Amino acid sequence: MSAAYPGQMETIELAEVAAVLADPSRATMCLAMIDGRAWTVGELATAADIAPSTASAHVRRLADAGFVETVRQGRHHYVRLADEYVAELIERLAEHAAHRQPRTLRASLRAQRLAYARTCYNHIAGRLGVALRDGMLRTGLVDRVDGIVLTTAGHDVLTDLGVDIPDSSRRAPLKECLDWTERREHLSGTVPTALLARAVQDGWLDRAKDRAVRVPDSAAEPLARLGVRLADLAAD
Repeated sequence: MSAAYPGQMETIELAEVAAVLADPSRATMCLAMIDGRAWTVGELATAADIAPSTASAHVRRLADAGFVETVRQGRHHYVRLADEYVAELIERLAEHAAHRQPRTLRASLRAQRLAYARTCYNHIAGRLGVALRDGMLRTGLVDRVDGIVLTTAGHDVLTDLGVDIPDSSRRAPLKECLDWTERREHLSGTVPTALLARAVQDGWLDRAKDRAVRVPDSAAEPLARLGVRLADLAAD
């Protein structure tokens, strides 16, 4: 047997990872789960338009490859992406695919919704996400000191909005994440995760099944407190 050339094992491992996502059904399921929520196998089967038994086999393949994890709650089993790093991988692959023009009007309208506001795993992305980062920087709610940090003013505003700011976590409170539609940074981390959760709970943001985020008129006041003017966002 000939000796392995430099990088051969990495090449093989890359090919194995690519093969997992090469199947359209598995790719569809991963794109569904990129919203950060846990899905039942039945829901994933519906999303991919396949039989539940087939979806179960795909879930096992994804789990073996480390893409997903299963969570049990009572008698029910749920599936979700393993972590934010997997979500970022799926997001980057979606970025590459997005370079192609939509083939139908429906696909074009969906692309517009996702570009305007969407979830990236468990935080806000798209034009709204970028505007949120810029607004919080402009109004002094976050600052760039050895990275990006929440200021005292930012802590006070978020607390007043009812956001439960985590005290400590293995994940960073704030990170800058390159947005694949805007080519600029939005905010990720435990603080944006908590912000999205509160916004959805209070009804001033609404998560759609396709990852799009609906922004009702009731969002104008809380977003303004975070440095975002919806009128400016719509005019971009």
